[in-house]
Amino acid sequence: MIKGIGKRLAHGIKRLARGKTLRRFSRREDGVAAVEFAIVVAPFLALMFAIMETAIVFFAGQTLETAAADSARLIMTGQAQTASYTAAQFKNAVCAKILGLFNCQSGLQIDVKTYTSFSSVSSAKPIDANGNLQTSNFGYSPGGPGDIVVVRLMYQWPIYVSLLGFNIADLSGSQRLIMATVAFRNEPYQ
Repeated sequence: MIKGIGKRLAHGIKRLARGKTLRRFSRREDGVAAVEFAIVVAPFLALMFAIMETAIVFFAGQTLETAAADSARLIMTGQAQTASYTAAQFKNAVCAKILGLFNCQSGLQIDVKTYTSFSSVSSAKPIDANGNLQTSNFGYSPGGPGDIVVVRLMYQWPIYVSLLGFNIADLSGSQRLIMATVAFRNEPYQ
């Protein structure tokens, strides 16, 4: 009988020791900050990268808009026509305005067209159903004095972060088409 009591007493002491250990662990908060950080860090970093990428795409779009307005002035004032600019020379003039941000010579697409009226100008993005940029009908036609001209600059910007199904890519291959358009009537230059 004493032997049985000793076993029960030893078992009770072990349970009591385990209970103390559990209570001691439940009161300790040493690793709480690390666990909370591990839970929060992945969504936080994904959100930060998505915000930074969206800001860079916006900045690239504004840079392209500025380059389009500045280079369109060459056509509007007749400087490109009187200097007999080719499409390549006009592209070089555009690339001189956007240094460092774009791979201009190989990535920038330029479309300059002359129209009979402003209402006949198409503002649709030249993207097919599969998300590919359609450049087959791009050209360089700066027109003459008084002509209506549309200058479009396009660049395929790579997108690296898509967050929770929100993806700003509109081209295949996780790319976004950044497009700047300027429509104007040429001045009566001589």
